[in-house]
Amino acid sequence: MAASGLDHKSIVDVDTFLHDSVTATRSGKDEDAPKFGIGQKVKLIKEIVNDGTYPHSAIGTLMMPEGAIGYIKSVGEFLQVIRVYEVHFLGVDIAPVEVVGCREHELEAMEDYRDEIAEEIEFMRKHREKYYSKD
Repeated sequence: MAASGLDHKSIVDVDTFLHDSVTATRSGKDEDAPKFGIGQKVKLIKEIVNDGTYPHSAIGTLMMPEGAIGYIKSVGEFLQVIRVYEVHFLGVDIAPVEVVGCREHELEAMEDYRDEIAEEIEFMRKHREKYYSKD
């Protein structure tokens, strides 16, 4: 038993298969444009288990079940080539957390994404052209 009172055998299940998502074949450089946008409703198409990146649960613990519905909270990058979506899943009682980092291949869009910022910029451009023309 370690000085902190935790034994590594109680945290790590030696039979858990660790998928190295950093070097896996589908983890090459993501497309330039994100597949999903902030606020978009998505569904998890494969369960997420703790691969060791979440320190408060044992490796192999189910973090979010397949089929869970959530919303994109933010979009970030890992190692400058791997896009990670921070997804807030609501109403999943069996999950130890509500917010999970997901890759594009783990998610499916439940609705079309509306880029409200781009729509607003386009509206302002048309408004300027119509009312502030230099003619």
